[in-house]
Amino acid sequence: MAEDFSINIQFYTLSEELQPYFTALYLFDITCPEGEYVQDCLHPEWAAMRFSEGVPPIGAVGSAPLKTQWPFVVSGPTSQPIHFRLLTSRTWGLGVLPAGWAKFVDGSARDFADRTVDGSGEAAFSIFTPILDIVRGVNAPQDEVAERINAYLMHHVGRPARHVRRVRACHDLMRDPGLRTVSELGERLGISSRSLERLCARYFGFPPKLMLRRQRFIRSLAQFMLNGHHSWSEAIDDQYHDQSQFVRDFRSFMGMTPSEYADSPHPIIERIMSQRMADQGAAPRTDLPTILRYRPDGLRHGL
Repeated sequence: MAEDFSINIQFYTLSEELQPYFTALYLFDITCPEGEYVQDCLHPEWAAMRFSEGVPPIGAVGSAPLKTQWPFVVSGPTSQPIHFRLLTSRTWGLGVLPAGWAKFVDGSARDFADRTVDGSGEAAFSIFTPILDIVRGVNAPQDEVAERINAYLMHHVGRPARHVRRVRACHDLMRDPGLRTVSELGERLGISSRSLERLCARYFGFPPKLMLRRQRFIRSLAQFMLNGHHSWSEAIDDQYHDQSQFVRDFRSFMGMTPSEYADSPHPIIERIMSQRMADQGAAPRTDLPTILRYRPDGLRHGL
């Protein structure tokens, strides 16, 4: 793995009308010595789309073997880490919230959970296919490319969609650290347990019980990052009964122990965090990496 590499990361704030549907638009420019790569892993997240101008990434979800991805690659919602390798390349990324799935994706999130697929070959993502042409078809400054992507999405933001309000309400409730049970989630939404199961499968990708476990885990991981990787015991969410329960969740969601994770290099993720934490005063807080939008007090940085 390359130790000497350069990376430029730029986050772009989408128009206000798009912000309920997407986390952020971002650009990765990475340069490695010839024949070398940088390796890292992403934590469980919502769906994401990546559009490569150069060499596509190499990646896999969970324990699947690493393989070369596609120029337009979609990762569905994940409950496992995405392991990836990057060579010299330029990649645009777009994070998709559950409401964005309801608004823009013509398919069930459950069918794409914990998978990566060729976005150009899946009808569910056809509305996003022209973005690959935008990033590959114009020789323009990156800010102009971002503006074109934003304009394209704005052109489609008025498309009709079912259940967007209910999906947003469900998502908001899931982020409440005081919410502990699936039955409480259904009661606060005012829907039956069966309807809740269908809603979560269709737009979130997983059963509601797993979603609440994932939220609890992500809050803990985010706090560990925010406190400078100093102490897991201080980062563990209040909903955990004890440290062993947290360790079991960590193994389930990351495929390793907390200590193994802390001891592993994270060259890409750490550079993203360092940059975004450093320029928070100048950049909108919605531009933080998804993992850092979670806080243990239930408030998030932006969306």
